[in-house]
Amino acid sequence: MTMNRRDFLRSTGASAAALGLASPALAQDLTPLKMVLNWTYQGPQAWFFLAQDNGYFADAGIDMTIDQGNGSGAAVGSVAGGAYDVGFGDVNALIQLAATSPEEAPICVYQMYNKPPFTVAVLSASDIMTADDLNGRLLGGAANDGALKLFPAFTQVAGLDSDSIEILNFQSNLREQMLKSGQVEGVFGYVNTIRFSAKLSGMDPDTEIRFINYGDYGMDLYSNGLIIPKAMAEENPDMVSGMVAAINRGVADTLADPEAAVEAVARREPLINKEVELERLIATLQDEMNHPELAENGLGSVDPARFETAIDIVVEANDLPRTPEVSEVYTDAFLPPESERIYKLL
Repeated sequence: MTMNRRDFLRSTGASAAALGLASPALAQDLTPLKMVLNWTYQGPQAWFFLAQDNGYFADAGIDMTIDQGNGSGAAVGSVAGGAYDVGFGDVNALIQLAATSPEEAPICVYQMYNKPPFTVAVLSASDIMTADDLNGRLLGGAANDGALKLFPAFTQVAGLDSDSIEILNFQSNLREQMLKSGQVEGVFGYVNTIRFSAKLSGMDPDTEIRFINYGDYGMDLYSNGLIIPKAMAEENPDMVSGMVAAINRGVADTLADPEAAVEAVARREPLINKEVELERLIATLQDEMNHPELAENGLGSVDPARFETAIDIVVEANDLPRTPEVSEVYTDAFLPPESERIYKLL
């Protein structure tokens, strides 16, 4: 259920004092953790900042540092390599790592994006109408972009001639300009990331951009979730449960007051366009986190059969050496009680 802030605090038994930052004495006892996001500070990261500002991480005994990221796939590698303790990353990149290096692979403990956001964006004025039209084209994107990492799988599912498609890598902040200027014919990314970044660049995404969405071609995949090392899950399960609960509370606060949530982002990045970031936040809630299964399982959970199918799609399309079990990639062991989960978004 979507709860307002007062009802949410009452339901969790949180006191007004708990919303403040930890006192200096308590802060000395907090465990420092470093989180890397999927991208720059934007509206759809607001729940992490509300969990921080409202003291929910401190309630869980955590002193959380939240850094900007460089792609959803990169977040998985950053956690696997030990540079970060927590990542907001793409579980499909995690599936690939679990298939090739299971001993290094982290695990997802809170699945947030339950609809596939992956796309190739092209100009509406182009003659690229369907996936078939991508054959023989020059496409581009950041090397660590989640959609680009999944493109080999998409070429298999959509029956494309991958050898005929040229890929140009460039920095993520150049994506919309590279498309607008015609230096590439299509760019990889998440639908709402591209849509609102294009809007900030002066484009009208509703009239100037066409999206070739992976989900329209049978890739019914999950996307971003909260990724942690397996060792953390095994050695400090109470802290992990507390961290997940903190983020779940941050989501509830975001739903109760989206404008205040965007203000939390603006405190980290004052130069954001708050109106656009509010639109991006709401679009993400509606388009990337609002799968029908949410009403039954609650945010953070997955449908095991659907997740297993998603693993099979990624493994087969990428010709991976083994098929990981769902339990190697995702666990529901740290989710809040069902009574505290979120079953409805905006």
